[in-house]
Amino acid sequence: MSADPFVVDRLPPAEQQPEFRFDLPELDYPERLNAAVELLRGGAPEDIAILNAAGQWSYRELDALSDRIAHVLVEEEGLVPGNRVLLAGRNGAMLFACWLAILKAGGIVVALMPILRGKEFTTVCRKAAISHALVDAPCLEAHAEAAAACDSLRSLITFDGDTGGDELARRIARAPTSGFAAVDTAREDPAIIAFTSGTTGEPKGCVHDHRAILAPCDTFARHVLRPARGQRWACTAPLAFTFGLGMQYLFPLRFGGTAVTPAAPGPEGLLEAIEAFEVNICATAPTAYRALLGQLDGRDIGSLVTCVSAGEHLPAATWHAWHEATGLAIVDGIGATELMHIFIAASGADIRPGATGKAVPGYTATVLDEDGAPLAHGTGRLAIKGPTGCRYLDDPRQADYVVAGWNVTGDTYRKDEDGYFWYLARSDDMIISSGYNIAGPEVEIALGEHPAVLECAVIGAPCPERGQRVEAHVVLAPGHAADAALVEALQAHVKRTIAPYKYPRAIHFVDSLPKTPTGKLRRAALRAGD
Repeated sequence: MSADPFVVDRLPPAEQQPEFRFDLPELDYPERLNAAVELLRGGAPEDIAILNAAGQWSYRELDALSDRIAHVLVEEEGLVPGNRVLLAGRNGAMLFACWLAILKAGGIVVALMPILRGKEFTTVCRKAAISHALVDAPCLEAHAEAAAACDSLRSLITFDGDTGGDELARRIARAPTSGFAAVDTAREDPAIIAFTSGTTGEPKGCVHDHRAILAPCDTFARHVLRPARGQRWACTAPLAFTFGLGMQYLFPLRFGGTAVTPAAPGPEGLLEAIEAFEVNICATAPTAYRALLGQLDGRDIGSLVTCVSAGEHLPAATWHAWHEATGLAIVDGIGATELMHIFIAASGADIRPGATGKAVPGYTATVLDEDGAPLAHGTGRLAIKGPTGCRYLDDPRQADYVVAGWNVTGDTYRKDEDGYFWYLARSDDMIISSGYNIAGPEVEIALGEHPAVLECAVIGAPCPERGQRVEAHVVLAPGHAADAALVEALQAHVKRTIAPYKYPRAIHFVDSLPKTPTGKLRRAALRAGD
């Protein structure tokens, strides 16, 4: 039992939790398990664990660095098992050393993207009752706003990427050099809370235990990617995305590889890392692969052997264009924050361009009809069972996501007679743009705070470059003119209020919004063009 039972006390009741399955031998984890300790056993002590423009860190050095951070957290900051620690920063060795240290100390990681704003930090801090924070320099302003609004925060340590010379580096230098005795956690003890925006705009905290940290390594990575020891991995997604956490950090360490962290975000940073450090496995969103196609001339990506795509549907045209340009077959996959990582995918000869793939070994996948019954094949709501699953932190939406033991992802799929899954659409109002999940209602709330907006509705519109684009339909308040200047002002307002990537790329001014007789907004009508 954790010294701080806050999270355990707020897990869904047993009858609302999914059915967990551990059918593979490698998923039979010991009852006492600390995922950080287990991950660091993946490579030999002198193997390179993390590599980037700032330097390199061996498995031994990463272990020692995370030990010293754990000493600081426990002995100087009073962290006890079960405390929630906000972790926000740029991908790099120090960020992941902090992540490992929190788990070693028995804490629970709550990671946030550095691009988020103070309002979003505040919401997460309040919902998770954050007690400690490790914050990278670009995130300090957002954290300061959250700290002023959250009584639970009692500790803040700052750092500056992998540069050193910052507060955390100075405190590490004074910490004991002896190893830290990692907390003897149980495999079911909470390890992380991964927050994702729901369709109502209120973020949902997905609780994953120590066992769930390792499960994606021993299912998707082991059986689909089939990694070799010593391979180098790079990913554009931040650690705060469980896709990025797995592809950038967990999988390399689990299999004795090296995590290469790009110096800059996005496709260009990934391409530079592939060239400079001879990356073997890369992961990004379909939109990034499309962008990379125009940047390959004169670039050396001959080290690549595996490319992984997730975050949004991978069009067959993009798959074929990448294969023609590089000779590499992209491994497509679908995952969810609620299930930690990818649960449907295909690699090698099993790939069918345009299809997401088959259920990953260790998982069972199906589609449900309108009555919730599994279909042998056909079209319906995607449903999953496996070693990971949805456990929202104190959230009534748990009952919507888990149905009769199935994790119902909110996607509509067609399952063919060969067991392949073909993506059709989102079942809800989530917008997936360039690999980011964007909740339309969250954008609506931000727009509604502008004095020119009387009411609004936000939907995802088809976009060849991004998969979907954020599109707003706005009814103006009296006294405001619908012109290009106002469009720019509203877009700038959203960028200041929430993460900039969520802003509406298109804004349409309308006289009224379609609604039901009871006054509920009919987003489906907007998507249909009514």
